[in-house]
Amino acid sequence: MKEKDIFKLNGFVGVFIVLLLLAAMAYFFISFTGSLVISDLIIAIVVALLLLIVLTGFTIIQPNQAKVFTLFGNYLGVIKKEGFWFTFPFTSRTNVSLKVINFNSDKLKVNDLEGNPIEIAAVVVYKVVDTAKAVFDVEYYKEFVHTQSETGLRHIASQYPYDNFNNDYEISLRQHSDEVGDELTKDLQKRLTVAGVEVLEARIMHLAYSSEIASSMLQRQQAKAVLAARKVIVDGAVSMVKSAIEQLSSEQIVELDEEKKAQMVNNLMVALVSDKGSQPIINTGTIY
Repeated sequence: MKEKDIFKLNGFVGVFIVLLLLAAMAYFFISFTGSLVISDLIIAIVVALLLLIVLTGFTIIQPNQAKVFTLFGNYLGVIKKEGFWFTFPFTSRTNVSLKVINFNSDKLKVNDLEGNPIEIAAVVVYKVVDTAKAVFDVEYYKEFVHTQSETGLRHIASQYPYDNFNNDYEISLRQHSDEVGDELTKDLQKRLTVAGVEVLEARIMHLAYSSEIASSMLQRQQAKAVLAARKVIVDGAVSMVKSAIEQLSSEQIVELDEEKKAQMVNNLMVALVSDKGSQPIINTGTIY
């Protein structure tokens, strides 16, 4: 089913036609009362019936609203432009909103790429662009959008890991929300095209580990943070020890053989890397 425009006239043209019919009906009815000619009465009745038929052809379209018209089961077309219009009489009319609709999905419990149970929810922004598909190709397009959005969200969540701990993946749900949102938008657009819907945006609004593994995953994140901090400390300590040895040697403050250098490196690394305060030991020399 493809969307098409229905034949329509400005509503005030229809009003003019109604006034002509009223004038004709009044003329023939007055003529009948004066001459009692039965043909004048029949014409007056026919004009009155025609007037009632014409009155059913008026419709009003609000801004960002469309009306789909059918006549005895046949699709005639749609009017999207706001205003006062006159079209085919006796038509059935279905209102379709063209406004942008914001839909928040429920929190879904799914497994990510690594099999970890997570909770995820998304916000989907969409609007109807093909009223014929929205009305005739699916049953209740809003419910269809909700169901397909949850299905698409489950599919996308299973394609990526929650987090990229070991840099094994290019994209993760937590670190690459924009990329995941773009993929979700593309996936939903494929699913919702049949309903005449355009997906404007889809973004993850809630992401968390499920309660049964949240504690263990938090410990994992904390351990990763500690390791990262330790690496920074060690890298800094190595740089400081190297600088200290080079400065002592270049300025000839003290002569160090390889054994003393190793001992100095060991002492400095322990002092710099240890998370506890170090206590200096003063070497006073050998006592005999």
